[in-house]
Amino acid sequence: MTALDDLAPVPFHDAAAPQRARMLSRLADTELAVALVAEPMGDQVELRIFPLETGPVALACDTEDRLAGFFGGPVAYAAMPGRVLAGLLKSEGAGLLVNPGLPSEMLMDAAMLDWLTGALSAAPEATDAHLRLTPPAPGTVEALAQPLAERLGDMRGLIAGAALAGTEEGHVVLIAGADPAHQPAIAKALAEALAFLPEQPGGVDVSFTDAAMPAGVLRFDLSVPEVPPRPKGPPILR
Repeated sequence: MTALDDLAPVPFHDAAAPQRARMLSRLADTELAVALVAEPMGDQVELRIFPLETGPVALACDTEDRLAGFFGGPVAYAAMPGRVLAGLLKSEGAGLLVNPGLPSEMLMDAAMLDWLTGALSAAPEATDAHLRLTPPAPGTVEALAQPLAERLGDMRGLIAGAALAGTEEGHVVLIAGADPAHQPAIAKALAEALAFLPEQPGGVDVSFTDAAMPAGVLRFDLSVPEVPPRPKGPPILR
C-alpha cells in the first residue's frame, strides 16, 4: 500500500469531491515513475502517450515496480513529482493515467490536469493584519480538520504548532515556531492544500505567530508518533 492507496478507500472516480481533491493534492507531491518512449537522453525525455477514447494520456505509477508490473517487464521511465508531470502534460495537451488496475487508479483528462496546475499555482499574498480570533465554525472544522492535519503532519520539524481559528471575515490557519526563511514555502504549501478543499465562507488565510495559541481554537497535534519497541526474538541456543 502506498500513500495514494491509503487515500482511496473507494475508487477515485466513485469518491466524493473532497476525497478526490485530497488524492489530487497528494498526487502533486508524490514522486511518479512515468513511462517513456526510450531511456532519457540527458535532461530530455519523451513521454509514452497512449491514445484512449477520452483522449491521449501518459501512464505513471507511484512506484517503479508497479510500472514494470503493468508492462510485464522493465520499461524506460523517468521519476518526477506529480506537479512537474502535470505541467509537462499541460503543454502536451494530454491527460494522465495513474496506477491502472490498483486501488488508487486515477484517470485525468487534459481539462482536469489544467485545473490541477491552476490549483498548484495558488499562493498567499503577504500582508500585515491584527486578527480578532474566535473558535472555528463547526462546518469548517468538519470540512478542513482531517486534510489539514495530514498536510501539517508533513511539516513536523519545520513548525512547532498549528491551529485553525475563526476571524471576523473567515478563518485562518495559525502557524507557530516556523523559521522566517521557511515561512514562504510553508504558506505556499498550505495555500495549495486549501485550494483542493471545499471553499469556506470568507476564505481561509495563513498566519505566522510567536505567541501562544489562544483558547478556543482547533489545535493540531504535531508530536512525533512513538515507534513501539521491537519484540525481542527467541533466545539463541548454542
